[in-house]
Amino acid sequence: MTSLAGPGEDGERRNVSDGAGVVVLGACATWALITATVQEGRPEGVLLAVLAVAAGYAAGRICGALLPVAAPCAGALAGLGLAVAVPHLAPGPQAVAPLGHAGATAALLTLCAGAACCAAWATEAPALRLALGALAAGITVTAAVLGSTSGFVTCTAVLLCSLAAGRMQRRGLGIAGLALAATLATGLTWAVAANALPDGLTASLEGQFTEHRIQLWQDALHLAHHNAALGVGPERFGELSTTATRTLLSDGKPHSALLQQAAEQGVVGVVLLAASFGWMLYALWRSTRPTPVVLTAGAALTALAAIAAVGNALSFTAVSVGAGLLAGLATARPLVDESPQPEMGARSRDRLTP
Repeated sequence: MTSLAGPGEDGERRNVSDGAGVVVLGACATWALITATVQEGRPEGVLLAVLAVAAGYAAGRICGALLPVAAPCAGALAGLGLAVAVPHLAPGPQAVAPLGHAGATAALLTLCAGAACCAAWATEAPALRLALGALAAGITVTAAVLGSTSGFVTCTAVLLCSLAAGRMQRRGLGIAGLALAATLATGLTWAVAANALPDGLTASLEGQFTEHRIQLWQDALHLAHHNAALGVGPERFGELSTTATRTLLSDGKPHSALLQQAAEQGVVGVVLLAASFGWMLYALWRSTRPTPVVLTAGAALTALAAIAAVGNALSFTAVSVGAGLLAGLATARPLVDESPQPEMGARSRDRLTP
């Protein structure tokens, strides 16, 4: 792809987004260590998640530069194989009752669909683009076959967003829309936990989320209100939540990344979680890749944020690695220039300078 910005501008743009990523991920790891030290928590899970995202992002940048079409395609196939072969995404005994791990499967399949669509937009060969589009559709059907209703919905949303991305003239507008969608999803979770919605809507959502999940959210919000500064410490929610302690085979999670951060790492933890997502969107906005690739990856990551807001998807290393990998693939600079299709032309070279 030929950027409207010069080589110097391009390098500066990449340095800023890369530097922001280092700062944000480093702050996440540091704050987890601080809260764990003060509150006698266990930071290993958070540190592993940060490492997984960083490793996935680095791998995506390298593979995306060398193989801009083959790398996302291979990632989509690998993720699909993992979701089918290892439904729980983790070896050993599984604490499946009463919430299960459907959110993790949905998240992984959503990232796979996004990767397949990114590969489709990155190629110029019509036949290959059609085949990769069929792969994305196949992943969506697989979600339905595996019984992941949320995965089917989010994969379908990613496919539709990817099609719409091909007609977007300004990526900034699309990125802003994705940020708004993620904000609404997380805000809804917080509102349900705080019982701040009308009774009719609350009852409807309780039927979708289950009463047990909402009770976990309420416990997390209660802990967050009483430990706003530092939280109760990483991995301590399961010990202090009355709902979790009376649940057989509980996984010790509130099944909401937002509320888990609030309960275990306080206000700063929530800010850092939001900053991590914001950094990914910022890196995509500044990317030199074609706009359809950027917005498709952004749509998949936003869908992941929505799933993580109501589930424990980010507790699985495969999901964290996949998120970092997709972001890295969509922000890599291929060694060979990408030439957008004529219909994308100047629109896809899109105002890369904000």
